[in-house]
Amino acid sequence: MTFLVIEFNSRLIGMSRQESLEELHQEIRHCENCHLYKTRTHTVVGEGPVDARLMFVGEAPGREEDKTGRPFVGRSGELLIDLLNKIGLSRESVFITSVLKCRPPGNRTPRKEEIETCLPYLHRQIEIVRPDIIVLLGGVATSSLIGPWKLSDAHGRFYEANGDAYFITYHPAAALRFPKMKSRIEKDFEILEGELK
Repeated sequence: MTFLVIEFNSRLIGMSRQESLEELHQEIRHCENCHLYKTRTHTVVGEGPVDARLMFVGEAPGREEDKTGRPFVGRSGELLIDLLNKIGLSRESVFITSVLKCRPPGNRTPRKEEIETCLPYLHRQIEIVRPDIIVLLGGVATSSLIGPWKLSDAHGRFYEANGDAYFITYHPAAALRFPKMKSRIEKDFEILEGELK
């Protein structure tokens, strides 16, 4: 007996994952669901292959990201790419995004209502990309997706929630501000590398 397998993770039947992702990103680029659209230069939807094994989730775009429309292109991005390269990965091999798709004014911490408004976009990205591991960079990404954790206790570990695998580490910006964090995040990436082998 032959069974027909149909995937319903796309909003339109027959739409490829790549097309679904592009449609979602177009929707995000035109989003006016919260007040942040009034102060943004660009939305920062995220980028990477639709079949990426790893998805990195940060907090929100910063000044450089807002200028370019690309995630992690400032100093934090340079450190993230360096960390990836040290474990044999390239920027092009992973999917990089953030909880918020618009920059909060002055790079302030995202507000609860902003996170709640933007989070469905991230959930849809996860649904389409279906990464093996979602790497949560910092407290905002962690609390937004799996709940409040004390990073000093939770970093460097894998967690499973809602059928997805997560790995928690510090945000690269923390390593830039606090030198002792850099060695912690480097060790976390070594743990991540071990899981990927």
